[in-house]
Amino acid sequence: MNIDSTQIVDTFAEAFGLRYGRLVVTAHDQHWLRAAVEAACGYGTSVIGCDAEAGLESPVASDATPDGRIGAAVMFFGFSAEAVAKAVGNRLAQCLLTCPTTAVFDGLPGAADRMPLGDHVRYFGDGFEKSKVVAGRRYWRVPVMDGEFLVEESAGLEKGVGGGNFLVQGETLEATLAAVRRGVDAIAAVPGTITPFPGGAVRSGSKVGSQYAALKASTNEAFSPALAGRVASELHPAAACCIEVVIDGVSEAAVALAMAVGIRAAAGPGIPAIAAGNYGGKLGKFRFRLHDVLRDA
Repeated sequence: MNIDSTQIVDTFAEAFGLRYGRLVVTAHDQHWLRAAVEAACGYGTSVIGCDAEAGLESPVASDATPDGRIGAAVMFFGFSAEAVAKAVGNRLAQCLLTCPTTAVFDGLPGAADRMPLGDHVRYFGDGFEKSKVVAGRRYWRVPVMDGEFLVEESAGLEKGVGGGNFLVQGETLEATLAAVRRGVDAIAAVPGTITPFPGGAVRSGSKVGSQYAALKASTNEAFSPALAGRVASELHPAAACCIEVVIDGVSEAAVALAMAVGIRAAAGPGIPAIAAGNYGGKLGKFRFRLHDVLRDA
């Protein structure tokens, strides 16, 4: 299969089940909203070494937020409900409570499984915190130095999918970076998905395991142009660079759509091939075959 001049390799991306939470963060203006989101999602790239995989899902208009201010939906993915709750609790206290003007709301109010938000951070109020129920949802008002930090008492937890991916192979670094940016920008419009790595891109695509026993993952040498000729390479002969795009989402359908949209946007001149990362089906139960997701999208 080809998209214009780009070969779509007949392979699959291997993904796995994760749990996730979704918060709606609001702020006084775009500057403080951006600061809050960047801080809360920072160091949230891979559960290999981070407490959660985190990222911006989408902006939320002021007429769609609980307090009528501009907002953003952010998502946090982890291997268990307990892991997500711990990561969100820490990031809430360290990044969102501290950022001027922010408020935090549950983005999954219908979820049966819950994790604490205000019920966790309210103790910072040192006894001066106050609780209020509005339309059946409980909020905490925590006194801080710019007024009050408004935060919903709890947030929902759901099952999701992590590790959807595709590998952009370019003739030059410039062509590869431009293609990755096209792909990531296109994915940003797909609801229920995030690309948790820096700028949505992973130059250090990995494989499971290592010759060093302490490491869970190590460089995917088959796609490293620096090792071409020294190892069994899976790069297209015309490729001089390869960068991965990783996607987490609320469902198989959301991840598949994001992959299809991203691949179509990334393909084009200077990109001889797009492939995907998998481990022979040993890592996760979800398989996203590139040809299938493109046909079905």
